[in-house]
Amino acid sequence: MKNGILRGIAGYTLNGVLITVPIAIVFYIIYKILVWLSTPLLNVLYTKEELDRTGTEISPLSIFLLLVFLFLMGYLGTKLISDPIKRRLGRWLEKVPFYKSLKDLIDAFVGSKKRFNKPVLVKINPQQELEMIGFVTDEDLTELADEIEGKVAVYFPMSYSFSGHLVVVPKKNVTPIDRNSVEIMKYIVSGGIVEIEKAEDDEK
Repeated sequence: MKNGILRGIAGYTLNGVLITVPIAIVFYIIYKILVWLSTPLLNVLYTKEELDRTGTEISPLSIFLLLVFLFLMGYLGTKLISDPIKRRLGRWLEKVPFYKSLKDLIDAFVGSKKRFNKPVLVKINPQQELEMIGFVTDEDLTELADEIEGKVAVYFPMSYSFSGHLVVVPKKNVTPIDRNSVEIMKYIVSGGIVEIEKAEDDEK
C-alpha cells in the first residue's frame, strides 16, 4: 500500500517536472530576448543614473516588437511550411485505398460537414407501430429524381457494426429526437445497451 502511494507521488512529481521545465525554459528565453531588445532602447530613452535608480530592464516597445516578430513567424510558417505540407500530404493520402471513405465517414460525425446530426424515429410499420432510429442525411432528393417530393433520406446504422442502410421514407413518418446525435449513434451501435446521457444543452 505504502509503495503504491510512494509510486503515485513520484509519478505526479515527475509529471510536474516534465510540464514545468519546458514552460520555464520558454519564459526564460522570452525574458532574455526582451532584455536584449530593451537594452539599446532604454539606453536611448534614459541615462545610466535613471536606469540604476528605476531598475528598469524591459521596454514596452520591446514587448510590442517581440509580439510582431512572433506573429510574422507564425504567419510565414503557416503559409510557407505548414499549409504546403498539409496539401502535399493530403494529395498523397487521397491515393491510399479506403482513406477517402474513412475521412468522409469521420467528417460526417465530427467535421465541418457533419451529416449525422438529425436523429429521428421513423415509422416502418404504422399498423404494428414498428419504429426504427436513424439519422436524416438529405432532405432534398430532387438530385435523385424530380418527382420525389415529401420524402427524406434516412440512414439506419446497424447494431454492433459500422454499416447501415439508407432508406427513403415519407416525411410524415419521421419524428425528430431531441438528443445529442453522438449519444444516439452510440445507443444504436450498442444495440440499446448504452444509456443515452442527457447533455447540458438538452436539459435547458
